[in-house]
Amino acid sequence: MTVQGVAAILVTVGLIFLLAIPLGGYIYRVFMGQRSKLEGVFGPLDRLLYRVIGVNPAVEMDWKAYIRSLLLVNFVMALFVYLIFRLQGVLPLNPNGIHGMSWDLAFNSAVAFITNTNWQSYAGEQSMSYLGQMVAVTYLQFTSAATGVVAVIAFLRGLVGHRGTSLGNFWVDFVRVQTRILLPLAFLFALLLVGLGLPETLLGAQAVHTLSGGTQIIARGPVASLEAIKQLGTNGGGFFNANSAHPFENPSPLTDVLEIIAMALIPVALITTFAQFIKSRAHAVMLYGLLVGMLLVATFIIYGAEAAGNPIVHHLLGISGPNMEGKEVRFGTSMSSLFTAVTTSTATGAVNNMLDSLTPLGGMVPLLLMMFNMVFGGIGVGLLNILMFLIITVFLSGLMVGRTPEIFGKKIESREVKLAAAAMLVHPFVILVPTAIAVATKMGTSSMLNPGLHGFSEVLYAFTSAAANNGSAFAGINANTVFYNVTLGVVMLLGRYVSMVAMLAMAGSLVKKAVIPESQGTLKTGTLSFGLVFIAVVVIVGALTFFPALAIGPIGEQLQMLSGQLAH
Repeated sequence: MTVQGVAAILVTVGLIFLLAIPLGGYIYRVFMGQRSKLEGVFGPLDRLLYRVIGVNPAVEMDWKAYIRSLLLVNFVMALFVYLIFRLQGVLPLNPNGIHGMSWDLAFNSAVAFITNTNWQSYAGEQSMSYLGQMVAVTYLQFTSAATGVVAVIAFLRGLVGHRGTSLGNFWVDFVRVQTRILLPLAFLFALLLVGLGLPETLLGAQAVHTLSGGTQIIARGPVASLEAIKQLGTNGGGFFNANSAHPFENPSPLTDVLEIIAMALIPVALITTFAQFIKSRAHAVMLYGLLVGMLLVATFIIYGAEAAGNPIVHHLLGISGPNMEGKEVRFGTSMSSLFTAVTTSTATGAVNNMLDSLTPLGGMVPLLLMMFNMVFGGIGVGLLNILMFLIITVFLSGLMVGRTPEIFGKKIESREVKLAAAAMLVHPFVILVPTAIAVATKMGTSSMLNPGLHGFSEVLYAFTSAAANNGSAFAGINANTVFYNVTLGVVMLLGRYVSMVAMLAMAGSLVKKAVIPESQGTLKTGTLSFGLVFIAVVVIVGALTFFPALAIGPIGEQLQMLSGQLAH
């Protein structure tokens, strides 16, 4: 590690917070219905959209009506883009003559983008028409991000509500998050990216003649607009197969820093939004301190492992230095490490280096971040996971110290604990069970392109990424088969919606309860001591659940590497 590399990491993280904290206050004002200086623009647009979709914005919804609307609109959008993927070969805006997808790949891709996972079992520039990239992919990157945000806003309303039933109006929330937050931010970011060299064109691929007399086909298209919402919406699905390592998606160190900031911006900002809902700055300070600490620890572990390099390579080739395999020189080891930590802690999934080429220890850290799934987490749903673990921690702490299990003025009773446990347990279930099936069957092992422990790590990573709705991958596995397209699609659906439904059901329970004034028997949840217990619960649950799988995979690989053994 170098001083310059450490400084670059710290400055970039500092910029994230400099921009995210005021944005969190703005998001709070948007969902509280407070007027802004741009109300003259947003108001008429919102009212037009309400008329088009035929809803009354004054209607309040309980949790069942809210989740029904959320699931219905997600189902319709998924069906729409499934048809786009299947029929893109005969639809317009296809200058490169790309054929429609097979049924299993179309299913996997539609599920991936509706769940904000953006898993790609295809190469974008070879398998997706411009219509598919814009009308299906870019469109769902807005709406899936919006779904995550409205889910957590509805939960926060339930958390602070007093003897009521309403969690708000799904359609109003769904429109507002797009017109007032995602669209303006993405428009400005896309313009900035175009100015920094990203292409934005509807012209087809360009054939050029090289100096050696050959011909090269250069893929291009509406890249900047997709890249903007890909990062801001914690989506991660790239226009090109190489994702943010491709020079047309991420051409320079400056764009790299901007993309890191963009994918962390809204998840970090929502901590401030949460603190304003509950009227407690102490909770924001506590969570920011703990979560940024976890993010930096993860980043520096990756950085240290990659900077140390591979001792087997050092011995066999007689060279020393960092592990640069799969990394872009223009980003270097430090910013590749930060990008890896941020993309897996925020459930974005974009990559500026090939994660399959990381050292075993460097590759284990993004796995752990997705297994924890709460170090800021994906847009909206990350905060839901944080709140889920806070509720479990309050319950366990109350049992240990004899205090009343309360959080933010609401008693935590058996219904809330059961729902929180269901939301928590679905995550390891949809990772470990499909992984076991894959490595125990010919259908799963036939796609493993690497032997031994690393092959297992690739399968484990695939299902972890799908369950965490992340979308990044260890690329040494052929996931474009019927088995993987279907199983990964099912895992993405369960990982997204089971916990979301459970948390909104909990919000429906909490909103009916009275807000209880704080007393001497109330467990303080905005303190450092509680925060450390919160982190301990997350780490212990993660260690107990996932350690055996990690021992077979990356931990075993690391021990092999240090002992000088090659995989076999």
